[in-house]
Amino acid sequence: MTYAAAVDDLYGLRLHGQKLGLETMRELARRLGDPQRDLQFLHIAGTNGKGSVAAMLAAVLQHAGYRTALYTSPHLVSFCERFQINGQPISEADVARWVEAIRPLLDDYPVRPPTFFEVVTGLALAYFREQRADIVVWETGLGGRLDATNIVTPAVSVITTIALDHQQYLGSTLAQIAREKAGIIKPGVPVVTAVRAAEALAVIRQTCAAQGCRLTEVTAPLDWEVPLVGDHQRWNCATAVAALRAGGWSLTDEEIRAGLKQTYWPGRFQVLPGPVVLDGAHNPAAAEQLAATLRARFPSQKIALILGVLRDKDYRQVCRILAPVADRLFCVPVQNERTSSPEELAAVCGGTVCRGLPEAYALARSSDVVVITGSLFLVGEALQWFGVREASVPCEPRLQ
Repeated sequence: MTYAAAVDDLYGLRLHGQKLGLETMRELARRLGDPQRDLQFLHIAGTNGKGSVAAMLAAVLQHAGYRTALYTSPHLVSFCERFQINGQPISEADVARWVEAIRPLLDDYPVRPPTFFEVVTGLALAYFREQRADIVVWETGLGGRLDATNIVTPAVSVITTIALDHQQYLGSTLAQIAREKAGIIKPGVPVVTAVRAAEALAVIRQTCAAQGCRLTEVTAPLDWEVPLVGDHQRWNCATAVAALRAGGWSLTDEEIRAGLKQTYWPGRFQVLPGPVVLDGAHNPAAAEQLAATLRARFPSQKIALILGVLRDKDYRQVCRILAPVADRLFCVPVQNERTSSPEELAAVCGGTVCRGLPEAYALARSSDVVVITGSLFLVGEALQWFGVREASVPCEPRLQ
């Protein structure tokens, strides 16, 4: 099986749709020999910030000498980005080999066949065990309680933030969403959270008390150097450091600081020459963070905003938050079947309708700053268009 055929095969599983629940995932893991039992995990959930915290944790642990695995989603440019060992993505040959090995295990399940994300999660577990990872930094896909990643018992459970997102799956209030995220909390396992909303924090406290877990609440940002932009990253930094300390790893402040400086997490206020800012602000809370960071970083420059949002997101609120920071706004489709139309976006924010990113960028590039945002899928398209072939490792982009 070739890599292209393997990825096509995996994407074909998306026909099963998005289905939450652990029974099928547990059965798939059993057929793979329960690789999660041979691995140590840092499990991370949250509405926003979980990817940045995961990247910081992986950078520190790798710098400290641990063979560190990182599992995140979605990818930006290459599917291989989802599975990393010490900062290096899985090879295309290993993807093909593992998909071929897992394919015969996907028939005859008691409830339903595995979904795309469940199979990808199983591949991650099998690959990380094969690679003898010391620690796996393990990001949830959606929610927590019924997410496929939740078959593990971690060394530390981390909940970054709680905000309104994915309400069709997780609930319409902060307390309901917090209950789903808190589903990653396991009996006796230390918990770290940066959640500040009172109703969400109350749920996390109650869950920790019921499960006998020591809870560390991050109550202040941390001004240690991290090469990620924005005030919210100071909170993410504090969360990552608290998680490292809660896990009992014997790391000095100097080791942690040195590792944090090596953090690389593309698509989150990533500044390319131009400047062009790429940021996957896909929900209102993330849009608020992006707007605040743009005002602080570019207080007097003219900003052109290229916006593409998925239709199952609260694109109206995202538009209302981001439109005021832009002098010009261009609405584009996202290369995903769930995209909202540029016309829908323009009706809310008054932007110019464009057929795609190349047209929008040609119109926007005369501004002082170009910002491409609204969906990580659009950010991934931009990285690819600018000549970045692997978003998991730094490289010099080729601006059009």
